[in-house]
Amino acid sequence: MIPQAPPAGPGAGPVPPPAASADQQSPHQPQPQQPEDGERPEEEHAQEARAAQRELFAHAPEFMLRSTAFGGSYVAGAQHGVSGGQVGRDVIMGSKTEIHHHGPSWLGPENPSGEISRAELDRLAEVFVEGDKEFFEAALRRLRTERVLVLSGAHSTGRRAAAWMLLYRLGVTTVRDLDPETHPKSLATGLADAGGHVLCDLSLSRNRPLRDIHVRAVREQLAKRDSYLVITVRDRSYVHAVTTCAWQAPASADVLRAHLTRRITATVDTDTDTDTTSTTGAAHTTASDEVERLLGLPPVRDFLAQGHQRLAEVAAFAADLAAYDGSEQAREALAGFSRATVEQQCREWLTDTDLSLRDKAFLISLAVFDRAPYVLAAELGDLLFVRFQQLNHPEEPAEIPVFGPSVGDRLHLARARGEQRDEQTEWGQVPQYMAEFRESRTARTLLSDVWTAHPSARPALVEWLKDLARDGRPLVRTRAAATTALLAEADLPSTVALLIDGWATSRGLGARLMAANALTLAHLTGAPAVPRLLSQWCADAHGARRWTAIRAFALLAPVSPELVGPALDALAARAADEESGEAETEHLFRSTTLLLSAGRRADMLSELVRLVQRDSPAVRTLALTAFTRSCATVDEDSLLEWYADNGAAEPDGRRDLATLWRTALGDLSHTRDALESLRAWVRAADRRPDVESALAALLPELIRTAADQQRLSHLLRTLRGADGGPPPGAAARLLAVLT
Repeated sequence: MIPQAPPAGPGAGPVPPPAASADQQSPHQPQPQQPEDGERPEEEHAQEARAAQRELFAHAPEFMLRSTAFGGSYVAGAQHGVSGGQVGRDVIMGSKTEIHHHGPSWLGPENPSGEISRAELDRLAEVFVEGDKEFFEAALRRLRTERVLVLSGAHSTGRRAAAWMLLYRLGVTTVRDLDPETHPKSLATGLADAGGHVLCDLSLSRNRPLRDIHVRAVREQLAKRDSYLVITVRDRSYVHAVTTCAWQAPASADVLRAHLTRRITATVDTDTDTDTTSTTGAAHTTASDEVERLLGLPPVRDFLAQGHQRLAEVAAFAADLAAYDGSEQAREALAGFSRATVEQQCREWLTDTDLSLRDKAFLISLAVFDRAPYVLAAELGDLLFVRFQQLNHPEEPAEIPVFGPSVGDRLHLARARGEQRDEQTEWGQVPQYMAEFRESRTARTLLSDVWTAHPSARPALVEWLKDLARDGRPLVRTRAAATTALLAEADLPSTVALLIDGWATSRGLGARLMAANALTLAHLTGAPAVPRLLSQWCADAHGARRWTAIRAFALLAPVSPELVGPALDALAARAADEESGEAETEHLFRSTTLLLSAGRRADMLSELVRLVQRDSPAVRTLALTAFTRSCATVDEDSLLEWYADNGAAEPDGRRDLATLWRTALGDLSHTRDALESLRAWVRAADRRPDVESALAALLPELIRTAADQQRLSHLLRTLRGADGGPPPGAAARLLAVLT
């Protein structure tokens, strides 16, 4: 699914528009691909339909093989449409007076600050979870000794609460909150006489770092005032020569228990006579039991199993859980809490003006390559970033920074996890660092939201998906098709117009296969009207659309048995059309063979018998050609394998199989192919006793006339082994059965 990544060695520079690369069978190694205009009909014959089918289902996201629960512009019942704009700057009416201050930008009035109320600190202390107690105690000792502490930690890990509690545990009487825009050079001038100060998310950059000299100046002023300061930063890159304490978020389960205990205890205490000691003890025992009962509810276990929740989300979930009354409505509300937080998080990612365009491109790319190698999400995310830059500033050359955030930081931003796992390739298993969202619904929700709620991003996203569709790696191409399917579920008309129809009408086989794959997966995810669209395309005047629809029907047969009949009818109708050319006829043969090899075998055999009995010679040829080709395959997923395992248990299928064999052997235009396929079955019987027993039961059913007896006897007497070897022993034993 796309082009080559920019070189990693040289410095950032202009990046040319991505170029197309190839369509071949290696899952990891891109190779050149002929331009679409240069593809010839014989190249279509070289495409192995079953290999393409295996590729699709091997690399498609797992959830696409199950039903999903969002469609149109709705996600779980919530509308994700385009909302009204907002005013991002001041609106001035009348005259406007501007006052300019000259001098260094960091000078000015005293840094603003505000006191944190004692009641607010007390409430936080009731639910605060230290996480690593040794770390917290060590940080507390450092703060007491050095008076200033820099606490680093990722977003939404509770580092602000930790800063407050460090000062609270010191016993300071007053805590003031400082402005995060305070310049590091003016830190020492903005301190009041309060016992403690907190500066959360100090604004730092390459040109505005926090240096050790700033910290020493602050420490000197704090010592004079007998005060303390805790600074929190997200990124340690701009903290120079200053030792930081790396804060880690406590476990979500511990935070949930703390918040829930406070709420349940407060509720019980309100309803209990607190003047009686025994009653009070019983009340708290009851509160503890209630907390454990609530924590054991299935929706709560599911919520905690997701991991990596923001602490604010855990607190909000505790409020809902404390109000749980056991009703079905309350249970559904708890179960839907995670879905709502995922939707909110995706909206925040896409609308956050502080989040860089490169980070947003990475998040979208990770949604496409969820549960895939991290390097794909990073590499192709940068190419999406290029597309976004070209969309925003078409007159400027696009640039990709060579270096950026670490893998851990990017995965933390995405609320994702990574681990080393073995991935199956054509060369065997190779280790890969795989990345996936911690919440499985994130990928679908994010892609749906960016497509329906941010239509201005569509041009860049469309061109990027076209790039992915031309990539030489099957995994990338398949994920492009899967993403297109999700977009079709959210907005089918736009997705067909902007992506699928362009692929479907292409001269190139690879592009048409992309369209077929996308429509197949779109139907599996619940996109509306896909079977009707395919039925219309089967009779379309454009031959490429017909090809696409027929292949999509063939791909859907294994997972949607109800479409087998319509698919075969579409194939038969096209076969009966006198305008079908040689290349299209071959495609019809291959698609029908694919249906027979992938669908429920007994049903497929019955459908083929129905086609054989039609008056149309072309339809009869279609059915018999597909049958003999399918029989020529004797691997573990073949018709022979089905017959050896299930023939005795499915008498209708066994009867139809014999009917098709007799018809193919007796039809002069198919006799040679049928005999060759039957030879393959006999050679397989020489290796497997169960196949020999199945053939011993089948061959007598193929004889209705003396000519049938003579034909089969001659085949068994003259059969040679594979590659001209000696006759297989099974041939002689089966001949004895016939005579």
